[in-house]
Amino acid sequence: MDWFAASGYWLGRLVFQRGLAALYLVAFAGAALQFRALIGERGMLPVPRFLARVPWRAAPTLFRLHYSDRFFAGCAWGGAAVAAALLAGADGLLPLWGAMLLWLVPWGLYLSIVNVGQTWYGFGWESLLLETGFLAVFLGNDKVAPPVLVLFLLRWLLFRLEFGAGLIKMRGDACWRELTCLYYHHETQPMPGPLSWFFHHLPRPLHRVEAAANHVTQLVVPFLLFTPQPIATAAAALMIVTQLWLIVSGNFAWLNWLAVVIAASALDLSGLRTPPALPAAPLWYEIVVIALTVVVAALSYRPTRNLLSRTQSMNRSYDVLHLVNTYGAFGSVGRIRHEIVVEGTTDTVPRPDSEWLAYEFKGKPGAVGRLPRQFAPYHLRLDWLMWFAALSPAYARPWFDAFVERLLTGDRDTLRLLRHCPFPDAPPTYVRALFFRYRYTTWRELRATGSWWQRTYVGEYLPPTRLR
Repeated sequence: MDWFAASGYWLGRLVFQRGLAALYLVAFAGAALQFRALIGERGMLPVPRFLARVPWRAAPTLFRLHYSDRFFAGCAWGGAAVAAALLAGADGLLPLWGAMLLWLVPWGLYLSIVNVGQTWYGFGWESLLLETGFLAVFLGNDKVAPPVLVLFLLRWLLFRLEFGAGLIKMRGDACWRELTCLYYHHETQPMPGPLSWFFHHLPRPLHRVEAAANHVTQLVVPFLLFTPQPIATAAAALMIVTQLWLIVSGNFAWLNWLAVVIAASALDLSGLRTPPALPAAPLWYEIVVIALTVVVAALSYRPTRNLLSRTQSMNRSYDVLHLVNTYGAFGSVGRIRHEIVVEGTTDTVPRPDSEWLAYEFKGKPGAVGRLPRQFAPYHLRLDWLMWFAALSPAYARPWFDAFVERLLTGDRDTLRLLRHCPFPDAPPTYVRALFFRYRYTTWRELRATGSWWQRTYVGEYLPPTRLR
């Protein structure tokens, strides 16, 4: 390895690039399939309305030039096509500069989507995908060995991701310091997976071991990324194992999958396959990589200061291009799970004996006898926002009424986001939303009732509402 190139990381780079391309593909496909109801021209938070009130500097996006639902769909499916080409290895068929431009395309398209996505795209893994995707532009292809500086920047990103998440926990909920947060987390997390019920019922001493292992992985292991091999590879491998544990225990979109992909770039896999002979990097490429490193170092000041602050923020971008961000998750853990159940009736006037039928969501808990499904890395945006709506009605105010209105009109794009609509022929006359407390059943209750959840009525979230 010379001062610029690290041939031993050729295979790790390949795994990283193909994994990132796959996640780009998932992200673009999700945007194409969900945007019309969420941010389309007739969506709950329409892009044209957003662009009319937000200046260009605050949200640079391709859609400043033109917006229509057809154009957005073209950008989303176009991004998916480029991602599929990258997944197939198209960047390896191009000269170095051509490969860099090809990787720049999905980054620019997804940035344009995120910057008009508003609340629906206000998740930390959006910025993480953009920051990772921008660094991938400079990682090169088979025409050059992986640059040491870019590999270092990817480790710096992984460090901030893990260490930031560890610090926010230690500074946040006392249950992390007491090692008791996992008594509740698997039950109250935003979107449980098919194995979350079983994780919740693990013995409590094992939950304490999980919490302690999490602290070690997030607060100690990240520093080992900057040590010599094979220690750095062992640290990255341990992070990958931890992320796989999180993947099977919940649905966190592509957050954990992307962490695995980033960690793969730190693996020295030269022992598995001898790296091919790669030519020396051209001078212009070295200059570009050095310039990138200087820019990232300068932009890292505010995220680093945030890491050291007692008032640490989670999942925040400090620049509109999302180049260097701060991350964190679950600084607090809920002890009780509340869910909003949305129902409709065809009665012209709601009566005490009216029949109310429930809408079912794809991922959000609803019917107590339905085992949650695995959707990650696919991101069900409406389901996630419904979890936040149960935590804070004020958070849902900008879009929840619009959601109800679309149920009352039988909007097809909105209904496609749901698993089941109980009104296939005509929309209901009234829609209401009820508030329930959900908890996992015990083993005995599961055997007796076949239900994974037990729910208790709390109150009315939204009274019966009809179109004016």
